[in-house]
Amino acid sequence: MFFIYEVLGLILIIFSPIIFFIRIIVGKEDPKRFLEKFCIYSKRFKIRKTIWLHGSSVGEILSVIPIINVLEKNKKIKKIILTSSTTSSALIFSKYKFKKTTHIYFPIDTNYLTKKFIKYWKPQIALFIDSEIWPNMFNNLKINNIPIILLNGRITKKSFKRWMKFPYFAKKNFSKISLAMPQNNETSKYLKTLGVKKIKIVGNLKYFGQSKKLLDKNTKKLFKNRLIFCAASTHYNEELFIGKIHKELKLKYNNLLTILIPRHANRSNSIANELENIGLKIITRSSKQKISKNTDIYIADTYGETSKFYGLSNITFLGGSLVPHGGQNPLEPARMGSYILHGPNIQNFKEVYNMLSKLKISSKINSVFSMKKIVNKKIKYKQPLKVNQKLNMIGNDILKKNLNEINKYL
Repeated sequence: MFFIYEVLGLILIIFSPIIFFIRIIVGKEDPKRFLEKFCIYSKRFKIRKTIWLHGSSVGEILSVIPIINVLEKNKKIKKIILTSSTTSSALIFSKYKFKKTTHIYFPIDTNYLTKKFIKYWKPQIALFIDSEIWPNMFNNLKINNIPIILLNGRITKKSFKRWMKFPYFAKKNFSKISLAMPQNNETSKYLKTLGVKKIKIVGNLKYFGQSKKLLDKNTKKLFKNRLIFCAASTHYNEELFIGKIHKELKLKYNNLLTILIPRHANRSNSIANELENIGLKIITRSSKQKISKNTDIYIADTYGETSKFYGLSNITFLGGSLVPHGGQNPLEPARMGSYILHGPNIQNFKEVYNMLSKLKISSKINSVFSMKKIVNKKIKYKQPLKVNQKLNMIGNDILKKNLNEINKYL
């Protein structure tokens, strides 16, 4: 299986000029930096003995920002590199002003390129976030005796079944992990079956984060005198559902404005067209148009501003839950004081939603009628202080436990 995997990697390299050309045109690659995926760097770096963290995209990168903040203060650490695969994650990283940490694109996972990456950066430790498992990189890290930590690990039932189609290949990869810190009990069971020897459950890192509604004056002014309902991380078909909800609620709240944050911002134009077809007035954030009294839906199609919008709303619907996707992480809006609404498909974050349900700050909906009923009750919801304190306490404890385990390898 390793041989087949390497052959597929070589085929990817052969066709990469065409693939990258197309991806640059559609905005999925940075024309100035895509060569980093071939370990070709435009900038020379003096310090190459590094601490290395890798996450696929925006969610993974944001989850480890608190870890990086602490590592930056460690005087023994001279250089940190953070790799990811998407342009959106690079954009998010650029908003942070770290002194020791540099963002680099993750290399294509071939034997040659992963060897080259390790030789160049000389990582002392490699921390892979969530479900990032890369066979060639893991193999070469192991050969170089570099500890591999799976941080905030998450393996879904679907991905577990996919790995188990090739049990020998799976165990060869997962057995190379020095320490896995899964974010839930389900992942812990899957990792054990897949061959990870050392597993320690310390909790979901995404519990930690900002918990105050810190709004700048311009944002407050933009949404002045409007009652805000927020729908976040929405997927195809869920936006139309939210549009119908808005029309129903607008009959009672004539100053209602729905902020829609799609999971994939590049869908904003098609979402706008779909909602305009049912008679709604739409503005996208990227258009920089002013919100008028007639605006129904404000589509937030920019990166790195999600918490800004959560801070405006007392109630938030989390997408990926009305469609068979498995749900999206509800912790950020919950910490910001929102009451959480979700559909029935939440298996990706089942334990998190169970916690929110016990705290009585979430509800399941499955129809326009049920959602309208709950929104009417909770549109002016105020989160109890004890709930906020509970979430903060859990988050601080989880961050501390993660750092304690990481420090054992530094």
